[in-house]
Amino acid sequence: MTTPHTQNTPSHKRSRLRGPRASRPAKTPHIEEPTGDLGPGPEPVGASPGALTPAELNAEISGLPDVVDLDTPRDGVPVVISTQEGLERCAAALAAGTGPAGVDAERASGYRYGQRAFLIQIRRDGAGTWLIDPEPFDDLKIINEALRGVEWILHAASQDLPCLLELSMWPDRLFDTELAARIAGLPRVGLAAVIEQLLGFGLAKEHSAADWSTRPLPEPWLRYAALDVEVLSELRDELVELLQAQGKLRYAEEEFAAILASGVAPPRVEPWRRTSGAHQLRDRHQLAAVRELWTERDQLAQKRDVAPGRLIPDSAVAAAAKAMPATVPQLLAVPGFNGRAAKKEAPRWLRAISTARDLRDLPPLQLPTNAPPPPRIWADRDPAAAARLATARPRLAALSEELNIPVENLLTPDYLRRTSWRPPSPINTATVAEQLTELGARPWQVNLIAPLLVEAFLHPDELPLKEKDLKVKEAQEATDKNDGGSPATAAGPSDPA
Repeated sequence: MTTPHTQNTPSHKRSRLRGPRASRPAKTPHIEEPTGDLGPGPEPVGASPGALTPAELNAEISGLPDVVDLDTPRDGVPVVISTQEGLERCAAALAAGTGPAGVDAERASGYRYGQRAFLIQIRRDGAGTWLIDPEPFDDLKIINEALRGVEWILHAASQDLPCLLELSMWPDRLFDTELAARIAGLPRVGLAAVIEQLLGFGLAKEHSAADWSTRPLPEPWLRYAALDVEVLSELRDELVELLQAQGKLRYAEEEFAAILASGVAPPRVEPWRRTSGAHQLRDRHQLAAVRELWTERDQLAQKRDVAPGRLIPDSAVAAAAKAMPATVPQLLAVPGFNGRAAKKEAPRWLRAISTARDLRDLPPLQLPTNAPPPPRIWADRDPAAAARLATARPRLAALSEELNIPVENLLTPDYLRRTSWRPPSPINTATVAEQLTELGARPWQVNLIAPLLVEAFLHPDELPLKEKDLKVKEAQEATDKNDGGSPATAAGPSDPA
């Protein structure tokens, strides 16, 4: 059952967790940015008096009181800022505010080319909520300067930071509520779910996949956008308290610092190779056709400012590359080539395929990589490495369950594979810790995982026998039982002479 939210509510602060939460440490207004040697960090779950175990946390969340719908911003729906004068007012208000700033961005993924932001939402105590249309401006440096030194609260920061950076916006300090929720062991980590679990508010997400390049933006969308940052500050405080009680706050701090230090990932090498279905092609002319079609589509999409998939989908690119049609009717018979752009631009797509057909300098089927081979073939290529990985995985999973942290957040799976495939020599805590650090693991992860990997690598479990190996072993055992060591036959041992 839900009840409507009204503007008469004086504050959105409404902790939902009861019982043991009452004895938790007082809230920390701000998180200090880690500097220098981070050291071993705090003890894991259960380090603080009154901390909830994973089972207690899930039990409390499942038995919480009714949810209150959060449907109206406490200050009303803000006017969208689209002029320089308005932007200066916004910057001045944000600079005069206090505490951290909740920040969000809305994109038009699937509608427009690229991942640029079409609306920026910011809320800070003392400044209120501001909605900014970035399209009229070259950048938002003035907003970035207004928030210099301020902690930014984002949910799933890695999704929004790239488009914010395009606008010359980048935080000096970060709190990622989605990542914090993962480390805290919450069962659901979407923004609406985390707000409901910790604050008791229902947050609708019906406009999350809307075309935010629409102008003017409808009022219900603007209300939705404002609500996305409405309680981020309160949510951050609840997560800080929960992480402190679990002894995991340092873990989260290191993760946030790592996000800021790593910046935005560089563009992929040969991004066309990620076309869905391309990995199934084994002919280099077909692979060249994927590249030519992808390039033509990308250039046309950029020119029209439309998502490439709205011209022709990836599945159509891969299917056309496999079929290599030579005429327009043949092309339009390929699955996926039935939209307006597919038909109108048919000569363009055919030219791309023809170019690929005549190429002599063809792309290799695979790019060179230093990554380990797929684990499924490790047992054949390097049984010792396979044993290390097979031993480490379940132990890491057990630690993940004990700490109530998802295993992928405990250690990046690629780091585990690389370390298992080619461990350092000699294998000890110091060398494994150094290798994990070089790969990019954070200090808290290294302190927890390095001893576990050392034990798994030095004393691996025996690999289970494959079916064919098991049959060979059984045959050998049957042979050894025969009198005189003669081989066993399908009918059983030979009769004695």
